[in-house]
Order: sequence, then structure tokens, then C-alpha cells
Amino acid sequence: MNDNIFILDHPLIQHKITMMRVRSTGTNEFRRLTDEVAILMGYEALRDLPLKNIDIETPLQKCSAPVLAGKKLAIVPILRAGLGMVNGLLSLVPSAKVGHIGLYRDHITHEPHEYYCKLPDSIEERTIVVLDPMLATGGSACTAIDFIKQQGGKHIKFMAIIAAPEGLKKLADAHPDIQIYCGHLDECLNDECYICPGLGDAGDRIFGTI
Repeated sequence: MNDNIFILDHPLIQHKITMMRVRSTGTNEFRRLTDEVAILMGYEALRDLPLKNIDIETPLQKCSAPVLAGKKLAIVPILRAGLGMVNGLLSLVPSAKVGHIGLYRDHITHEPHEYYCKLPDSIEERTIVVLDPMLATGGSACTAIDFIKQQGGKHIKFMAIIAAPEGLKKLADAHPDIQIYCGHLDECLNDECYICPGLGDAGDRIFGTI
């Protein structure tokens, strides 16, 4: 497998994803689980954030200690389902800037179409984490990352709670320079390009619009 692909097999991530899959899991519980999985995945995805040392004074003495360096982090959810993962990342890095990319998928062609793109300033200097709970065909993820690169983004990571093999391959082939983090790699896409076994429409389940 590509060295930039990370399937996160932590027991807590796997347990919480299973609870998300259950048909009877309600909106409030689904949101909470999405938030918790995003935190656990973010802990792994952000382990290589750059650091610098600053001088501080503890209650006992002065010392040099590490803090996050540079322009830090940009979190970019793909609307709308990606919004459900934002708070998890912000709980880890509250100073992160948040951009948004709006895409919708044509129900006939399954191709993504852009309707909104707003990124934080100095995007070329930031580590960028693109969020979408589901990596299905890979079309939306590839398009979103194309937009980011067009605006100067260089240091890009992509986080999906569940991925289909087809979408994971498409994204990795189109953008071999980015790191891809997945909570679970599922079996396949069905004829309507939904991930199986999946968990249904993540956006509908997060926002209660089923």
C-alpha cells in the first residue's frame, strides 16, 4: 500500500465506527461519535506538526519548551458532512483556522460540482487537513484538493472515517503527495456509488435530515 495511506486500526476508533454504522443510532449519538472519532484520528494525523522551542518559566525554574511552529493548522471540511468532524480537530488545536469547500454530487453522473470555496490566509504556509467522513468515489476529495493546490496549498492531509477501495485508489493516484488517513477501509461501492457496508449518508445522519 502507498506509504502515504494510513488505515487507523486503534480499538477505540473501530468500536466507535461500529456504533456509527448501527441503523438505530440516533442523530445526537451519531454526532458525538463522529466528534470522538475525529479526535482520535486527528491525534494520529497531526503527530508530525512542526515544533519550535520557546523560553518559559515554570513554578520551579526557567526552561526551553516546544510549541507549535509557524502558521500552524488549517482545517478544511468538505460541506456539508465534513462539518461534523471540525470540532474534533479544533479540540486538539483550538488556534487552527477553518476554511470551507462546498461540493455536491450529481445523482446521475456522480460527478462533484463546486458551489463554494473559502480558504484561510497564508494557505501555502499551513498544514491543511481536509475532512470528509466518507471517501466513496474519490471525486469530491480529488476536486477539493485540486482547489486547495490551485490556491497555493502544499502540505495537505485528508481524513475520512470510512473509505471505499475505489475512492482511496483514485485519491492516492491523483494526489500521491498527500497523506490519507482512514478509520476503516470498507468492501466496495454499490451501483449507486454508496460505500458498503458503510453507514448510510453521513451528512443526513449528522444533521438529522434523513
